[in-house]
Amino acid sequence: MSNEIRNLRPRSVWNKFADLNAVPRPSKKEERVIAFMIDFGESLGFEVIEDSVGNVIIKKPATIGMEDRKSIVMQSHLDMVHQKNNDTKFDFLTQGIEMYIEGDWVKANGTTLGADNGLGVATIMAVLESKDISHPAIEALFTIDEETGMTGAMGLKEGLLNGDILLNLDTEEDDEIGVGCAGGIDVTAEKDFKQVSTPVGKIGYSIVVNGLQGGHSGMDIHKGFGNANKIMNRILFDSFEKYGLRINEIDGGGLRNAIPRESRAVVAIDSLHESSFLHNLGELIRSIKLELKTTEPGLVISLTNIDTPKLIMDSDVQLGLTRALYAAWNGVYRMSPDIEGLVEASNNIARVVVKDGNIKICCLTRSSVESTKIDLAMTLRSTFELIGCKVTMSGDYPGWAPNMDSSILQLLRSLYESMYNEKPHVAACHAGLECGILGTNYPEMEMISFGPNIKGAHSPDERVQISSVNKFWNFLLEILKNIPKE
Repeated sequence: MSNEIRNLRPRSVWNKFADLNAVPRPSKKEERVIAFMIDFGESLGFEVIEDSVGNVIIKKPATIGMEDRKSIVMQSHLDMVHQKNNDTKFDFLTQGIEMYIEGDWVKANGTTLGADNGLGVATIMAVLESKDISHPAIEALFTIDEETGMTGAMGLKEGLLNGDILLNLDTEEDDEIGVGCAGGIDVTAEKDFKQVSTPVGKIGYSIVVNGLQGGHSGMDIHKGFGNANKIMNRILFDSFEKYGLRINEIDGGGLRNAIPRESRAVVAIDSLHESSFLHNLGELIRSIKLELKTTEPGLVISLTNIDTPKLIMDSDVQLGLTRALYAAWNGVYRMSPDIEGLVEASNNIARVVVKDGNIKICCLTRSSVESTKIDLAMTLRSTFELIGCKVTMSGDYPGWAPNMDSSILQLLRSLYESMYNEKPHVAACHAGLECGILGTNYPEMEMISFGPNIKGAHSPDERVQISSVNKFWNFLLEILKNIPKE
């Protein structure tokens, strides 16, 4: 089947993809593919650089007549997601990907295909090897470990690249031109508190919120899904205000990049007010379900009578916690003024844990605009510091702010319309890409992202559309030919 893959059009790209996929290259294990890429660049007689983290840079001079054009960086990542079906015997550390053709698609035999971002890598290799393609001076940047840590992009130092324009070949829709992405920062609030003995006359209840959809905390944050932590706090706040509910523990949410689907709380209430508490809470639950009936039809909020917990939160601490969680921003903070329908900034209150005298609240704050990201992070910090929490910020990575006036966007849009008689989809995503990180050390470099149709990335169902690769290749050749003068 390898020969059939190599005979696809454009042959130069598919041949390089077949060569690349013969080399094991799972994330964190890129030693072989780094060596492969260095050998490839040196075999062409070009300047080759391996930087301190393992990124490979290959520099090719401009073709005759293109010396006065702006220089470009062509960028893709070397690593691939390594997933296989349970019944597939395959070793990503020693075996090359087994590919086959099905209709207009290239697939892998029970594993991920590595088209993300191997097709981008192969395309750059084909340009580097070519003798008859017109192009400006090229710096080919092959980054490592994009899939599991963005180690390559994070570790790339300033001064290694001189290009004016970066072409990122990691978009997965052939009618899309990528112009932005979100950066992110982890905001964590913690506080130790005094537990007190539960007074006589209290009874115990377990409150559970579940059945929510959850979803990606970036891509789904604007869809109106319920957040289990916010719903739970709404219940606790109301019942504390009206019936003196006291908290023993809370366990809500999970990963920072996932909208929380579940939360559980152990509480104590006055037995004297049990009937009123249950009636009032029933009314509140009905209201919450009515609010969320469209987006969260599976929402369940249940109460179970349990043994009375021996310890509860100090009342002043509980007062501060429930108010802070109510006040803390969750969801969309700002929509982009430049791209219709794009979330610019958001926060996800992802994890709330109250247990054994400790409070821990974990958030993921995102924005495509750095200043807005920090503004929102400071909003959260201020909210939690008002109740005496220690707030730390970590895992900071920058966004890529859309520049709708960039010259490279105007070029790509114009070329796409003239070639295909339709307008491309100019888009940004509320998630992370390498471009945002690379732009930190190269702030003056214009950036754009595009690529062929890839479906099912990160799974054994990954596939790339053959006709789309040809379309992508022809589009790239026109871009290279039409890069503006310096």
